Formats: sequence, C-alpha cells, structure tokens
Amino acid sequence: MAFLSTLIAFSLLAVATLAAMMLYVRYYYTKKSFALQQKLFVRTEELLRERQKTENLLSRVLPREKAKELIDQGKVDAQKFQMVTVLFADIQGFTKITDEINADSLIDQLDRLFFEFDSIVEKYGIEKIKTIGDAYMCAGGIPHPNRTNPFEVVAAAVEMMGCMQKLNQQLNNGKEIWELRIGIDTGPVIAGIVGRNKLTYDIWGTTVNIASRMESASEPGKINISENTYLVVRDLFECKFRGKIPIKNKGDVNMYFVEGFLPKFSESSRYIPNNDFRVELQLVRLADLEEFVLEKLEKGLPKNLYYHNLKHTVDVYTQVELIGRAENIPNEDLLLVRTAALFHDMGHLIDYATHEEMSVKMAHEILPRYGYTPEQIARVAEIIIATKLPPKPKNILEEIICDADLDYLGRTDFIPVSNALYKELHEHGMVGSLHDWNLIQIDFIQKHQYFTQTARRLRNVNKDVQLKNLKRWMNELENDTSL
Repeated sequence: MAFLSTLIAFSLLAVATLAAMMLYVRYYYTKKSFALQQKLFVRTEELLRERQKTENLLSRVLPREKAKELIDQGKVDAQKFQMVTVLFADIQGFTKITDEINADSLIDQLDRLFFEFDSIVEKYGIEKIKTIGDAYMCAGGIPHPNRTNPFEVVAAAVEMMGCMQKLNQQLNNGKEIWELRIGIDTGPVIAGIVGRNKLTYDIWGTTVNIASRMESASEPGKINISENTYLVVRDLFECKFRGKIPIKNKGDVNMYFVEGFLPKFSESSRYIPNNDFRVELQLVRLADLEEFVLEKLEKGLPKNLYYHNLKHTVDVYTQVELIGRAENIPNEDLLLVRTAALFHDMGHLIDYATHEEMSVKMAHEILPRYGYTPEQIARVAEIIIATKLPPKPKNILEEIICDADLDYLGRTDFIPVSNALYKELHEHGMVGSLHDWNLIQIDFIQKHQYFTQTARRLRNVNKDVQLKNLKRWMNELENDTSL
C-alpha cells in the first residue's frame, strides 16, 4: 500500500514537473514571439516613417501625383500636354545688385522674393518647374490639363510684378534695386522626370523655347507674351502690341506687353485682381467641371433612368443659362445656378430616393478642387435642394433652376418625355398604371406655375396646349375602353 502511495506521488510529481516544463516552454516561446513581434512592429513603423519621408521628399521636388506614380510603379512615363502656359522670369542687373548690397542681405531678399513667387504660383494652381540662380520657371496646365492656365499664369505674372514693387518699397526705400523681366507662351509641351540620383520634373518643346525667347526679348518691369497667349487672355488683361520677333521654324511671332488687369477686373492697383476677375476665371473653369461631371454621368448612371439621364442634365444646364441671361442675373449668380444644374441629378450615381442630398454631398467633395469658396458651395447646395418636389423656391436662382427642371411641361416633346418619366417611376415602384400617371400629370400641370418671367413667356402657352392634348388623349383612351 505504501509502495502504491509512493508510486502515485511520484507519478503526480512527474506530471506536475512535466506540466511546469511545458508551461515554461510555452512562456519562453510566447515571450520570444512577443519580442519578435515587437521588433517587427518597430521595424514596420520605421519602414513606414522612411516611406513617408521619401514620399514627402518626392512631393517637394515632383508633382504629388507623379511622386505617387513613381513610388507605386518605380517609374513615370513622359506625357504630352496640348495646352500649357510657360513662364520664365529673370531678375535684371543681378551683378549690379551684388555690388550695391552685401551677400547675406542679397540672399535673404532673393529667398524672400522666391518665397512670394511660390505663394502666388500655388494660389493659381501653377506648377513650379525650377529656379536657376536668379531665374524662375513655372507652367500652368500640368500635371492636370485645364482651360484656365493662360489666364492663371498671366495673372500670376502680374501679381509677381506687383510683389516686386512692394519688395523694393519695403526693403530698399522705394529704390528699384530688384527689376523683373517675364516672358510667357502657350502651347503643347512634353513633361517628364529626368535624373537618377537627383530627380526633377521638367518640360520640353517649342512652347518652352518661345517662352524663353519672350523673356529675353522683354524689358525690365515688363511682361512679354506671345500672340498664342494674347489671343486667349486679351479680354481680361490690358495688353499692348510691341512688335515681332523671329523664331526658328516659326517665322515672325507677334509680342505683347501685359500692363495689368483691365480696370474693370482690378482693385485700386492694376496688379491686384478683384472679385469680378475671379468670377470670370471660374466661368472659364466651369467648362472643365462640365466635362468632368458629364463624363461621370455618362459612364455611371443606371441604365433604367429613362428621364433622369445625361440628356436631362444637359437640358437643365442649357435652360438655366438661357433663363439666367434673359433674367439679367449677375455673372456670379449665373455661375452658381449653372453649377447647381450640373450637379442637381448627380446624386443618382449613389441613390435614387435621396439623390438631391447625395448631389449636395458630391458638390461639397468636388467643387473645392475647382476653386469654389465655401460660401459659393453653400449657395449651390441650397439651389440643388430647391429642385425637390413640390418646388418652393425662395429666390431668383432657385426659381430659375425649378423652371429649367420642369421645362419639359411646356415643350413640344412633352408626351414622349412624360412617358419616359412614367416608365422610370413605374420600374422604381413609385407610380401605378399609365392611366393613374396621366391623371397625376393633369393635376400637376393644372396647379403648376412657372416662376420666372422668361419661363412664363416661353412655356406657359405650350404648357396649356399640352394640358389640352393630354386631356383629349385621356378621353380617347376612355372611349376606346368603353367600346
């Protein structure tokens, strides 16, 4: 019995020892695994920080999109742009300046000047290419093509001249120590990344060469532009013909001095644009926005939108401009109501039932990229929401879009458009039979009134005709049924 007890005790001891060893081994490897995980975590964090540093460094010397493309793909393909505006700026008499002020002050003032130039270029969405000594080069329309780059680059050049005057006034008691000479041309370029150890984003082509010639043929304190640029910007800037210059393979090229913004587009100084200029620039930029939105709608709208399709957006977009101009609303108001018309049905890309709210959400996401201010976006959102039925507009812009949105009520194609709307609503389970739908339409038309004088003048008569036709058609259907 004692032997058996001893045997059991030794067995329990062996089991306990084995369990303890297993627990120790498990603890040891868990601890080691945890330590390895910690090292892996720390190393991953270090790699992420290094990647972030690399991305930040590349984004400082390359456009952000090109930096991302280089990181993701390991290379960046050269790209051709059809319309880019290139600016060369050169500080005149640099050698003379070095004789008049000490080296530290010279570098400090030059750094401050280029910092101001960088701020102006960034404000207008222009890409800085490089600085070489006392020369500055930038280009608009890259890496994102747009229609506004000639206006933006010339506006930046005018503000650079104003900045130069201000700097001389502040630092040199009004004495013109710093004098700037600028040349600009617009046309196609090729853009790409060059270098292995030191990467740079650069551009090449005849446009670059002509812009450089415009700069060398300019004068201190003057902005010299080619005829290519002049033909685009002449309605917003005060320009003066100043002769021709022979260009290899191009012949004689006309040149123009830009004196500043036109008086109606400038503040007290011809170097400072006013709000009217900014609105004109946005109206040009609206064409880029139009292209973007219509392409999204064409590719993304569901196929069962027989009424709220691309054609409807184009119809409303066209009609708000027609009514807006006839109602003689200001240019900024015309910009906002046209923008709202573009977006008012864009929410159908996300949801049918709440498409107005989704349109507002998309407007808040997209419009800042096209230079709209928060105040303008808020007004666009209010105009979009005004299209919800039944229409209850609170101001002239909301009246315009409500009239444009229901313009089909007074058009000759009312019946086929109404049938398309019925088919769409029926498939979404929002209306019953065609007979019920026609009764709804008759009731709606009888109660509906256009809000703007223009729409009442253009559509009320046709709307009354459509109402009579619809009632006659309904009577004919009922008679056929009774037979």
